Amino acid sequence: MDGGTEPGLRFALLGPVRAWHGENLLPAGSPQQRALLAALLLRGGRTATADELIDALWGQEPPESALAALRTYAFRLRKALGAGVLTSVSGGYAVRTAPGSVDIAVAEQHAAEAEKARASGDAARARELLCAALDLWDGEPLAGLPGPYAEMQRTRLIEWRLSLLDARLELDLELGGHSEAVSELTALSAEHPLRERLRALLMLALYRSGRQAEALGVFADTRRLLADELGVDPCAELTELHQRILEADPELAAPSSSGDSAATIATVRPAQLPATVVDFTGRAAFVSELAEELATAEQGVMALSAVAGIGGVGKTTLAVHVAHAARTAFPDGQLYVDLQGQGARPAEPETVLASFLRALGTPDSAIPDGLEDRAALYRSVLDGRRVLALLDNAHDAAQVRPLLPGTPGSAALITSRVRMVDLEGAHLVDLDVMSPEEALQLFTKIVGTERVMAERQAALDVVAACGFLPLAIRIAASRLATRRTWTVSVLARKLSDERRRLDELKAGDLAVKATFEMGYGQLGPEQARAFRLLALPDGPDISLNAAAAVLDMDPYETESLLEALVDISLLESAAPARYRYHDLLRLYARDCAERDETPDDRQGALSRVLDFYLASAAGVYELENPGDRVLAHLASTERNGLAFTERSEALDWLFAEAANLLAAVQQAAATGCPGPLRQAIDLLFAAQDLMESGVHLRQYEQAVRAMVETADDCGETLVAGRAHLLLGRIRSWSSSHFEEADLEAQRAQLLGLAAEDPLTCSYAPNLRGLIAKDRKRYEDAKEYYQQALTAFRDDDNPHATAATLSNLSRAYVELADSASAVTSAEEAVAVYRELHKGYRHAVALYTLGIAQTSSGQLDLALGSLNEALPMFREARQQLWEGVTLYRMAEVHLAAGHHRQAASHAEQALGLVSKATGHWRTADVLTVLGRSLHGIGQVDRARACWHDALNIHKSLGTEGSDEILHLLGERSSPSVAV
Repeated sequence: MDGGTEPGLRFALLGPVRAWHGENLLPAGSPQQRALLAALLLRGGRTATADELIDALWGQEPPESALAALRTYAFRLRKALGAGVLTSVSGGYAVRTAPGSVDIAVAEQHAAEAEKARASGDAARARELLCAALDLWDGEPLAGLPGPYAEMQRTRLIEWRLSLLDARLELDLELGGHSEAVSELTALSAEHPLRERLRALLMLALYRSGRQAEALGVFADTRRLLADELGVDPCAELTELHQRILEADPELAAPSSSGDSAATIATVRPAQLPATVVDFTGRAAFVSELAEELATAEQGVMALSAVAGIGGVGKTTLAVHVAHAARTAFPDGQLYVDLQGQGARPAEPETVLASFLRALGTPDSAIPDGLEDRAALYRSVLDGRRVLALLDNAHDAAQVRPLLPGTPGSAALITSRVRMVDLEGAHLVDLDVMSPEEALQLFTKIVGTERVMAERQAALDVVAACGFLPLAIRIAASRLATRRTWTVSVLARKLSDERRRLDELKAGDLAVKATFEMGYGQLGPEQARAFRLLALPDGPDISLNAAAAVLDMDPYETESLLEALVDISLLESAAPARYRYHDLLRLYARDCAERDETPDDRQGALSRVLDFYLASAAGVYELENPGDRVLAHLASTERNGLAFTERSEALDWLFAEAANLLAAVQQAAATGCPGPLRQAIDLLFAAQDLMESGVHLRQYEQAVRAMVETADDCGETLVAGRAHLLLGRIRSWSSSHFEEADLEAQRAQLLGLAAEDPLTCSYAPNLRGLIAKDRKRYEDAKEYYQQALTAFRDDDNPHATAATLSNLSRAYVELADSASAVTSAEEAVAVYRELHKGYRHAVALYTLGIAQTSSGQLDLALGSLNEALPMFREARQQLWEGVTLYRMAEVHLAAGHHRQAASHAEQALGLVSKATGHWRTADVLTVLGRSLHGIGQVDRARACWHDALNIHKSLGTEGSDEILHLLGERSSPSVAV
């Protein structure tokens, strides 16, 4: 900080002119006094004469008292800022500031660093810096300041901000954020209609988002606007982009982040090394990493690398390949030993040392007895030599320590199923399965290009069935290569049966199962039990707490077992406290469970994890829906679920576990047992947020359909009723199949009555009301909602009562009873304010916004919708967030605020189409088109309407007449743009 600068002073010019001392806002005085401060700050510490400052504040015609006023302003600023900040120099003034204390200087520094980052190829860092610069703006720069200098600088700063925005939006597109950029570019192009660069970015973002017609519409709108306003044609850049979009130029596609830094390393003849495989494929990054590590031996250090991974992942193949490539760097020899680490009797280090010493020229008579003496002689023999030792298939670190060269210039390369975290100084490499591309390359090299290319999809199915495990791929490919009458599809069908897959993966003396059995045979009883049972639950991975439920153990003890399995590569650590199997290892573990566990033990493990999921999901539901009686009607649980104190924590768990929860439901449905069926259907009820968010809708529907089929077949009336109810909700919520949804709701109501289930009996009429409303049968909807209200009140369920009041409000809106609509919605909001402020409360506010819109209370409607929006975001309800933005767009459209309407509709489109992609998308496109039409983007508006029309036609839903009218293809006096 400069010597004359008051510590802790900060200044802002990118908005209202302000000064702070620490966190205290300082009085900056009148507008002209602030204009003086801004003029001095913008000079960056340089002195300004009195004449220059008078000209800046008053222009060419200053008042007679200008000099006196200037001195007064300077005196007041000096007093406000503290001694030594504003100084008088040779009849002028200067402000001394510390580095980083003026927002413009900070923004300039961020922008300069962003240019450097982009020039060096770090687009993500450049974007981060530009965002930091843009975040410093707080409205109009130099807001409210008088004088020609302030006006000139304000114009400069506004233009600079737009150029920074241009650059940041270019980076958004470069980094693949085209879909997210469309909304912002739509608003900016409407605000700055003659800025062709923004139009070009908008066209590119739309094209990359799969919206080619809209992109072309933007060009047509721009060409017409430029002709009308300026009498010119679009610039060459825009015209060329238009032509490339018409031609679907592949270079316009979103940039790929893939890269290949494979090092080309020549394969040479080995000394003691085994022969390298001629069809070695891929592994470029690992080859490069290990080669680089071995090269450190040339720097006078002992290089040491340890490669770990599951059996069959290709550790030995990789190590041998790398060792051959590095042979010339170790001219004094290459040693190799298979340490039999997974065998019944791992090799003794003492015996291996004797073999190594002989290979290095030591006569038998000179080889001492005892491990320590042999290790010492080994290190002495290697002194001054450059030797590579490949120690393959090691059991543990203790086995390899005596075999390590101890002198600079030599190196050791180790492979093991155990991750050698206790091997001092080792460079650890975890070898994973192949990428799909590498796996297909290996398969093709063995089978032949002609056969694979003729059935490429079948070949991809084969390598996927092999879990991209190199050993399994090699076995499958070798079988096919020796059977000329087989096609790739024949092999793919054989491997598609999980029950026989491991038996099929056997060729000669190679077998995947045999490789796994060596590792399994090394396990203790508790480890073996954990390995077997944890493979039983379906799902991509398993959390530590769920694993503890499967094993019926304490989480602390469970973690020790699981980490031991990770260390020996029989389990993978997907993330902290999360674990997963390789696909083939899971099949092998399940085979072991079938062989070594009783049916009751296997069923007990699945029942315990389902019980844990239900108890935890119920905890999430309770936090989200306090006062809801649903939990009172769910099955009781034997285990405690996770205890959540914060809604965000609870939702994090629910959405992180979504795939596992829904897989558990489908697995329970497959058993057909009454106990698991009841647990599974109640888990679906407790996890309804997964359906309504839209993110996991497809998997949720699959689980529900599995429950419907099984419960119907088994005659489980209560379960079937609840399953049909949920299926009806899905069909009404996510598609246009309203008749099917209503039939499901009717079935649910009948089954609920037969089972005397108050849950189904109350929610079924509410669902029928929702369906009737969507089918425009508003009187029927009102009647169903009133039935539901009676049932919910009888069940003492205020939460559901409020939800039904919200639904009833929507019926009143359609029946043109705005007063009743507002009253019902207000009652619902009042109930939720008593219960909590969460997702259901947000739904009530959303409904109130619609009711207020129908009654012409547009400002109140925006207020209600704005209050609901962050609640939906906090609850991860993307679909609700999208439809709320859509309703806000409708309100802005009704108020004639077309630019705001377009911005909200664009944001809504991204969320709604991502969550569902159904008829709601057509509604949003219709409103977006009307908004764009209002800001003069006619061709793009028509593109939106055509897309909406196609959706309605494909689904057979209503709405086509309105769109045809908007397109001018049908008259409809009740609709206006």
